[in-house]
Order: sequence, then C-alpha cells, then structure tokens
Amino acid sequence: MIQRFHKAKINHSEVVTAWGTGRPLREFMHVDDLAKACIHIMNIDEKIFTKHVSKTVSHINIGTGEEISIRELTELVAKVVGFNGRISWDSSKPDGTPRKIMDSSKLVNLGWNASITLADGLENAYEWFLNNKIKQKKFAVGKKH
Repeated sequence: MIQRFHKAKINHSEVVTAWGTGRPLREFMHVDDLAKACIHIMNIDEKIFTKHVSKTVSHINIGTGEEISIRELTELVAKVVGFNGRISWDSSKPDGTPRKIMDSSKLVNLGWNASITLADGLENAYEWFLNNKIKQKKFAVGKKH
C-alpha cells in the first residue's frame, strides 16, 4: 500500500482505487514491539509466568489489542506518504475476513504493552521504503522499472 500511494503521489494521480468497502478491522504491530514482547516473555520469572499461563495452553498471543478499519488504515497510509488525491473503494472486490484481532490479555497481565503507534510505524516504514527503493530496483531481476 505504501508503494502504491507513493507511485500515485509522484505521478500526480488524482485517485487510488482500494478493494472492498474498507469496513473490515485489522490489528497491526511494529516488528520492534514484537521483538520487545518476546524478550519480555523470556525474562519473566517462572513463578510469575506460571501464575498467568497454564501448562496445557502455554502459548501467548502477541498483539496491540487495537483495531483499525481498512478504510482508516488506507487513509493513514495516504496521509503518511503525502498523497492528496482521492481514494475510491471498489466494493465489487472482496473485503476478506470482517475482523482479525488477537487476545493479548495474558501478555498484558504479564506487564507488557506495545509502545509504537501505527502512525509512527507507518512513518518508519515509509522512511525505510524511501531509503531502500533504489536498492530494491538493483535486485529486481527481469522487472521493468
């Protein structure tokens, strides 16, 4: 989505078409928060861990617990990239699963919460994209740029 809006911005496109209605909800997490959560879990005292996590169901979901609609996400990506055109929704295309969110209550009870907002994560991802898109072109074999 970042690349799509970036291309639309530099090509001065008036509209970007997105699939579906934009109503489904999704949860996103920055990879740095995921890594911090894993380290947090690995460093928890065993007594505290077993108090919150059953031996028979020992997995722990890692998530932010925050949802955003695809429509809001699309608008946020457009804003981060600086695309000022219009977003058109093609409702003839599928929406996908209406909702995808993790139950991260075990992790929260173990004292961890995500610290990187979606907006900050998208800004970070766009900055990475801008700094690496030239390098990516060098490695794209057989693709016309």
